[in-house]
Amino acid sequence: MSSVICILIFLAVPALLILLCRKVPLLNKLGVVLLCYLLGMLVGNLGLLPKAFITVGPGGDSPLTLLQSISICLGLPLVLFSLDIKGFFRIAKKGLLCMVLACISAIAVTFFLHLFFRTRDPNSAQYAAGAVAVYTGGTVNFGSIRNSIGISDNDYIVFNTYDAVISVLYIFFLSTVGRKFFTKVFRLPQFEKAETDDAQFNSTVMDESVHSYVALLKKEHLPGLLAAFGLSVLIFGVSYGLNMLVSSFNASLGMTVMMLSITTISIALSFVKKIREIKYSFQLGMYIIYVFCFAVAASADFRALLNFSTTIFCYVAISIVFGTLLHALLCKLFRIDADTMIITSVSAICSSPFVPAMAASLGNSAVMVSGLVTGVVGYAVGNYLGNLVYYLYALI
Repeated sequence: MSSVICILIFLAVPALLILLCRKVPLLNKLGVVLLCYLLGMLVGNLGLLPKAFITVGPGGDSPLTLLQSISICLGLPLVLFSLDIKGFFRIAKKGLLCMVLACISAIAVTFFLHLFFRTRDPNSAQYAAGAVAVYTGGTVNFGSIRNSIGISDNDYIVFNTYDAVISVLYIFFLSTVGRKFFTKVFRLPQFEKAETDDAQFNSTVMDESVHSYVALLKKEHLPGLLAAFGLSVLIFGVSYGLNMLVSSFNASLGMTVMMLSITTISIALSFVKKIREIKYSFQLGMYIIYVFCFAVAASADFRALLNFSTTIFCYVAISIVFGTLLHALLCKLFRIDADTMIITSVSAICSSPFVPAMAASLGNSAVMVSGLVTGVVGYAVGNYLGNLVYYLYALI
């Protein structure tokens, strides 16, 4: 009974945090994801969780661990259903090229980091995969591949903690002197308005602002959301069956196959117009992912944060700093303008929610489309790249 009560509380926590963010501007600036991590770590390390909820059972998982796995598997399809792949390619061709260059930069930097750390840290390939997943799409990608690459809860939280701190500095730099730096040092061209900038793009579909979640409570949206959730459960069931089948031959590949299956089926279904246009399925998916973030944070040992991890810090800091510099260099070669480079870098490294604010700081709303497009495409490709990098780097 105590575990059931805990699960209900965990499901309600994101709603409370969203409400607080709506009321308190300072909390809204921190963001729901970071608040989930902070509150989760406090709850987990103050001894507030019942022992039965965190104790590993006969199946090899605790109720808390099961909540983590199930939440990310159900939340990810709901996020991916909203993708309009064909429309994205029509709207932001230059931005998509810039996103490809951002992915190449992330992979190249982690490759050299892995060459340096592979003999110094046995988990180097995991950190490289995590960095590629995060810096091509965001925390959603890292969360979905976390189990398949075998990264521990503590390492996951430490990684995301370092990422949150350094990303704030990165955003501050881009918002203040970023454009001047890239135009002067790398001589990137100035932004020029093109015809595609007038294309229509419904950014409210992918809206992660705290105000968008109110719509989940409206009765008129309930049938569509229930249908989307049911479809997500079905995808999870099919993918879990594949996991069991593959695990019977190779236990280490089972989780990877399951997560890639969830991603692939969800993207395929996004091409079905009726599914893609289900209102607020993206917000429902993000809400469930907030539950995942809170659950993961609650299972981490806070003492692990007190022991500085040189390897993880280097993977985070160097991936952001040198990945951005390499990205700028590649953009120079392909003559991509500074504003497009900056907005795409933000969508890749920090994900799409940061795009509108960065576009406002640049005083250029026309690049918002490219940022939103590349950000949501990053949600899709990050899973594949992260898993691919892990298995390739593990062979080196």
